[in-house]
Amino acid sequence: MPNDSTIPLKKRPLDIAFIFFFVVNLIFVTYMIDVEQLVISDPGNFDYPLWPPNWMVDLVHWYGKTFDPVLIARPAWWRATIWIDSLFFGPFYAIAIYAFWKGKNWIRFGSIMWASVMLTNVTIILFEEVKGIYASPDLGRVFLANAAWVIFPVLLLYRMWKSTTPFTSGKNSNPDNYRTNAKFQGSSVNKNSNEMQSK
Repeated sequence: MPNDSTIPLKKRPLDIAFIFFFVVNLIFVTYMIDVEQLVISDPGNFDYPLWPPNWMVDLVHWYGKTFDPVLIARPAWWRATIWIDSLFFGPFYAIAIYAFWKGKNWIRFGSIMWASVMLTNVTIILFEEVKGIYASPDLGRVFLANAAWVIFPVLLLYRMWKSTTPFTSGKNSNPDNYRTNAKFQGSSVNKNSNEMQSK
């Protein structure tokens, strides 16, 4: 698109927030907190693994025992969400960090997919926290801890849904312009056709 140009990152403050969020998820959530839940099936009987670090294992177990019983129980459906995070969300975060930094429009579809699945997972988890057999004794704290994984997917859906080229500026980057151009081209074709017929 010769008439489009990538908007500099410094002029995209929301994207900077997304990049920070993706980095935190990639390093600390997906490949530390989640890995702990994959390599330790029973928090009541385990040996410290090579990864994640012991302090992270202890932190996860303390949080689960204090506020979040389902994290300690680790039922099958819970482990399924962890595998989704590790196998699919982790690679997405790595790719998205690059794409948002460089302003690559091809990340749009993947972003919509990630946000949709993340909101689905978090909704299921929070329903368990409220009504499940592993309901949290401190809903306020658990909801606060999970708030970012509701807020950021909603913001990302809005960010990606409103434009087919979210990182570029120019007359081709606005979907309304595509419709306007299509109408103009259509009217031009009809006009030329009528002129030829009149001749």
